[in-house]
Amino acid sequence: MPSRSGGGAGAAENARSGETADAVPGEAPAGAASDEGGEAGEGLSEAEAEIAAQRELRERIERRKAEREAPIASGAKLSGKAADLLAAVRAVESGEKPAADAFASPAPEPRRAAPAAPTARPVPRKPAEPGEAAVAAVRSLLVKGGAPEGLAGQAAEVLGEAAGDVLAEDPWRLLSVPGVRPEQADGFARALLGPDAGPGDERRTSALVTWLLERAALMGHTALEAPAVRAALAERSVPDPDGAVQQAVADGTVLVFQDGVDEDGGEEDDESRTVPVLLGLDRYAMAEESLADGLARLVRTGPADVWEGPELVRAAGAHGLVVHTGGEASRAEPVALAETARRLGLRAVVAVHAENGVRRLGPDAAAVTVAALLDGTAGPGRDEDGAFALDLLVVLDAPQLDVETAAMLVESMPDGGRLVLAGDPGVLSGAGAGRVFQDLLAARVCPQVASRTPDPGPLGELVSGIGIGELNQVAAPGREIVIVPVRDAGEAVHRTVQLVVDSVPRAIGVPAEQTQVITVGHGGSAGTRELNAALKQRLNPGGGRFAGFDPGDRVAYAPAPGRTLTGTVVSADAAGLHLDCEGIATVVPRERVESALRHGWALTAHQAEGMRWPAVVVVLPGDAAQALSRPWVYTAFGRAERHLSVVHGVDQALPQAVAERPGPGRTTRLRTLLEGLLAEPAAQPQPQPQPQAPSQARQAL
Repeated sequence: MPSRSGGGAGAAENARSGETADAVPGEAPAGAASDEGGEAGEGLSEAEAEIAAQRELRERIERRKAEREAPIASGAKLSGKAADLLAAVRAVESGEKPAADAFASPAPEPRRAAPAAPTARPVPRKPAEPGEAAVAAVRSLLVKGGAPEGLAGQAAEVLGEAAGDVLAEDPWRLLSVPGVRPEQADGFARALLGPDAGPGDERRTSALVTWLLERAALMGHTALEAPAVRAALAERSVPDPDGAVQQAVADGTVLVFQDGVDEDGGEEDDESRTVPVLLGLDRYAMAEESLADGLARLVRTGPADVWEGPELVRAAGAHGLVVHTGGEASRAEPVALAETARRLGLRAVVAVHAENGVRRLGPDAAAVTVAALLDGTAGPGRDEDGAFALDLLVVLDAPQLDVETAAMLVESMPDGGRLVLAGDPGVLSGAGAGRVFQDLLAARVCPQVASRTPDPGPLGELVSGIGIGELNQVAAPGREIVIVPVRDAGEAVHRTVQLVVDSVPRAIGVPAEQTQVITVGHGGSAGTRELNAALKQRLNPGGGRFAGFDPGDRVAYAPAPGRTLTGTVVSADAAGLHLDCEGIATVVPRERVESALRHGWALTAHQAEGMRWPAVVVVLPGDAAQALSRPWVYTAFGRAERHLSVVHGVDQALPQAVAERPGPGRTTRLRTLLEGLLAEPAAQPQPQPQPQAPSQARQAL
């Protein structure tokens, strides 16, 4: 039986399948945050501490950055070193000069070594909420500009107490509010500025560059190639895309760098090939650098103890950072490692992606979610330096980590602590920027332990085959796998409801409340909206008296982008909608219900990541063929514990996707940063970094 530890590289779906996403031209969608991630803004009551920690991390990075760099001069024109740098960038991109010649002088500073542990680490604290006066000022301006006044709260949260003044001065800053599109910001600007709101306005081009890179981050990229950004600006009617990019670099809106690894992850060994010039936002560039520094610190300062036991136990005893790969059955190995560490008198914690994972591990594992660990609502707490009060941290579902969350975890590791990142490399990458787990695997800077424990039974055999690109016919004597062919989307919805309500409970013995439907996206004739409407009508009919929801409705709640809680509606009051999420009482504030809550009988594969159910019904209508990839199928089929029904209407597109579509890549920098920091001079000479690396580019500017 093939092992599930192999398989295609993790990549993410565009969770707005069925609702055309605004991808950057020339960039294949590398996976998006789930649909609710784009709609539900930050700052929800359940996620305030987590967001505060992110802000603390960024502030700390900014302080570090300010200590070693000169301020960035802004202006309409470039001159001096800035002009020289950008001329060199264009020369490299056009092929006129090789990168080594273009940036040979002045000599760049050597890459800094991995720093010692910081004396203070970010400790989450509740951020201040915008005052009523700030929200009222923004609401008044939005009404004046013809924009929905419902955006006032989010705008005040994103732009601060002076949000009204900020928007009056620069209406295109409205683009920083989640869910706002360029055409909406353009209309708002025209209403406020009249004929002065031209397509080449520097305020507009700066906002568009930021928006493009934020959209790319939702698709998994931490940076984009400069030509792709210019092409996207041209599509948005920017009259001088090249000048817009130059201005964004000069103003510090974006960073420009060149790292030596192409976006497919391969080294640029051929000197005749140019290394892509990348543009990135400070937020993701600095998080990626901070993460690389922290991982390098764990590698270099980890303990070197001799522990007796399986390979994973021995590796964790001797190293500060270990990667563990395998399928669902292999999760028992890192959990057993934590138990071994506790027997040795060490403080060991197991963290998972979702509350569903906590329940599956059982009470003996004493697992917590990553979000709860970071915000301090569960886990060991922190010591006087702000580090986790633990000796070993085991993180399951590690492919779901984005660069910012991973950076916070690593920055919070104590000196001498051990970190084990475990997960299945074949699943979809998490919603958010980066591919932390895959980049760490590719960098090979720490021990990698591959589980030899296959997932059992017909379901394990089926999913293992998918992981290596083979969709095999598997004997299922206990009806563990059932294929239900359909002709069109309408029949797909009908058969799905029939399976959940009648067939699976009767033939398999799994009740409807333990059966999960997974489909390719929210929109379309067989997306989550249509399926949830049909399932609600049969399982919990009602008028939706609480903002479209009734007590007993199954729901999916996004307290923060990329994080989904599944639960059931209990009641509603002035505070909001009360949910039971895996036994945890949760309140969705009234103002967040519309944007952060969906019915949850049917989910996308991204929403279902890190969770499993006794029975799963995967819906593949004919119009889903182009959205399928090996990681998507692997993830969706792998959510089933006992039974999998596949409502199949894509004909040969399914085996074709498994065999030929390993999933789109993500443009990231973590692998290169790690390899540079941990290169051994004697065995692997460290290459001289190019001036486009974030800190050096800003010094040149």
